[in-house]
Amino acid sequence: MARINVNPNRMELLKLRRRTAIAKRGHKLLKDKLDELMKQFMGLIRESGSLRDGVEKKLAEAYTVFSIARSEVTTEEVEEALAVPSATLDLKVKDERIMGVKVPHFEIEFSGGYDCYGLATTPMAFDAALQHYRELLPMLIALAEIENNIRLLAIEIEKTRRRVNALEYVLIPSLEETVTYITMKLDEMERSYRTQLMKIKSMQDEEVRARG
Repeated sequence: MARINVNPNRMELLKLRRRTAIAKRGHKLLKDKLDELMKQFMGLIRESGSLRDGVEKKLAEAYTVFSIARSEVTTEEVEEALAVPSATLDLKVKDERIMGVKVPHFEIEFSGGYDCYGLATTPMAFDAALQHYRELLPMLIALAEIENNIRLLAIEIEKTRRRVNALEYVLIPSLEETVTYITMKLDEMERSYRTQLMKIKSMQDEEVRARG
């Protein structure tokens, strides 16, 4: 790991030690965030899987009932029955946050009825099929919301993991190696200084003895 290019003095040593302490605290905070993001991510994965199973089951039921209804009327009758829908859906999007990640939350409101056709001209299975689809729509929107949240969390997890790795494997080791290098240099300079002092003292002692 490459050292940081700084002058080996005590001021730089103090700065680097502070930077190392800050980097280690930042690493711990990011690691804790990453762990919590993974926990939230796995929870959404399980929720998505359960909801997807429900959606697929409901969709299969709706398709089966609609196929039965479809077999009892002509294509023209189906198109005429569904030509002028009276039901409307209002979709509202609100921002929420999961571990600091902004995610959309969908809220839907139904108004009007889905049975906008003459009941006498359509089979009962037609009503049942449309009711299935009406119940299926909120499930599909909820599934879309969860899977979008999974995507957004995955992006944040990857970003946080890169920052954790950069601190853990690049910056902190580089700082620690530089601190060690400066410490050794300062120790070496101090030993050299002491040696010089001892030599000067020895020379002074010899001079005193020579005079005596």
